[in-house]
Amino acid sequence: MSPANSTTNIDAVIAMSQEKIFHLIPYAGSIGISLGILFYVWTWKKARGAYVFFWYILGQTLYVSGNILEMVAAGLENKLFWESFQWLALSLPLLTLPVFIVIYTEFKLRNYKRLFVLSLIFPGAFSTLVLTEDSHNLIYRNPTVLENGLFSSLVYDYSPIVLTYTYYVFFIALVCCAILVRQMMQPHNLYRVQIAFILAGVLMPIAGWALSLSGIFITPQRDASPFTTAVGNLLLAWGLFRFRIFEVTPIARGKVFEALVDPVVILNMKNRVVDINTAMLDLLGANATDVIGQPAKQVFANFPIPIRMYTDVSYARTEAIFEINKTQIHYELTIWPLYNERKEMTGRAYICHDITALKQLEKELRVLNTNLEDRVQGRTLELAEAYESMLEGFARALELRDKETEGHSRRVTEHALKIAQNLGVTSDAMEDIRSGSILHDIGKISIPDEVLHKKGKLTPEERRIIETHPETAYKLLSPIPFLKKAVEIPYSHHEKWDGTGYPQGLKGEEIPLSARIFAIADVWDALSHDRPYNKAWEREKIIEYFKEQSGKHFDPKIARVFLAMVEKGEI
Repeated sequence: MSPANSTTNIDAVIAMSQEKIFHLIPYAGSIGISLGILFYVWTWKKARGAYVFFWYILGQTLYVSGNILEMVAAGLENKLFWESFQWLALSLPLLTLPVFIVIYTEFKLRNYKRLFVLSLIFPGAFSTLVLTEDSHNLIYRNPTVLENGLFSSLVYDYSPIVLTYTYYVFFIALVCCAILVRQMMQPHNLYRVQIAFILAGVLMPIAGWALSLSGIFITPQRDASPFTTAVGNLLLAWGLFRFRIFEVTPIARGKVFEALVDPVVILNMKNRVVDINTAMLDLLGANATDVIGQPAKQVFANFPIPIRMYTDVSYARTEAIFEINKTQIHYELTIWPLYNERKEMTGRAYICHDITALKQLEKELRVLNTNLEDRVQGRTLELAEAYESMLEGFARALELRDKETEGHSRRVTEHALKIAQNLGVTSDAMEDIRSGSILHDIGKISIPDEVLHKKGKLTPEERRIIETHPETAYKLLSPIPFLKKAVEIPYSHHEKWDGTGYPQGLKGEEIPLSARIFAIADVWDALSHDRPYNKAWEREKIIEYFKEQSGKHFDPKIARVFLAMVEKGEI
């Protein structure tokens, strides 16, 4: 061979090697993306589903690595080894993907442990056949190596076992995708986008594999799944970093529904049960399978709470009393309409709230009121002492519910009395202001603990619950004659001068004077002290706020008197 020909051959080999390296760059990039995802997911391994997802990506990484090694391997025996390695690596994502999907979406799955054990059968049996291929030749039929392009390709006929296993893989993937699509009905856009990226990451490798099995080749190599896996992992990586998958994970609304202590049932427009929580099932003494889909009048025919009587109304609120173990139980039934995105009514939610403790308190108050009236004629001093004891009892009841109440009630009472004194309020009215100030938040005794003690911002529904406490206070206190004037503060201290307050939307001097005085003392104290949901403001900032709200929230005349007291250091 001449030197010129030798040089030409060497150049050709170098050019071929460079072209192979260039061809392998996307595959190497796929491995790099997978390793980056593995590292990120490991940092969030304590998040729901992240640990299982780590093993899913690890299986994908091993699969793509095996494909690259098969691609560059020489000889039939080496290529068969790495092909077997890929089949074994595929078992890992096949086993972990369904587990991850169920955990991430909180999908309700009965007998999940048994199903997981059953899911091991197919991958386990197929992996055993792959490892023992030399003894039976059931996997690779007519294997051969084709020299086509840069890299030689392993080609073999798909046996019935391989095809069956392939269809099983497709089936598992489609079931997982169906669960993800179902979960995309979440109302929050962030969660929908998260699930969309996970769905894309799952579908892309399956799509590449399906194309290859169909004889459609989008890459020089026979198997396009490593390339589509790279694309899928790139989408997953974007979803992980951009949309905080695992950092902010959705909580299934079903979990919240089941966690409710209050019994709840949902009926469709045909008055059939479409959903029911555990608390309601416990009251019914029934299983969900016996109730779902049944007519409400049949399910609740002998139910003590009169749900069957309110199947044709959009909204209602009523009370029911029944006896359990010789104890009277009181429930409040609330019916709320449910609407779809087109504002069409699709059903009703029936919520039952146990108000036994509230009714017991009302009963005790009525008994106390009766006793006080019986003694008022001849024992004025004793009545006054009982009156004071009652106020102390109410104050203690509030302290038991809310640890902040003690200091707050004492301070706002002192401030309200000082303001009233500067306004020239009479001594009798001063006593009513003192009593009303002590009892201003008595209505919160009916607020659920999870709402009353919530640390963060309230939802609109929770805000509406909180705003019921003035009316509750009015129901509790108005039957008591000695508190007839004092109840003005608990009932009206959230009214505003411009009419935007609640519960009655009173405006200007329609608001009782005692409530207008107390509103200023209450807001001053609330802004001056730390709360779970709000840090205390600086004094100058509070003063500016009061100036701004004069004529809006506060009576301008009382606000001027109060700010003068603040300036003098009386507050």
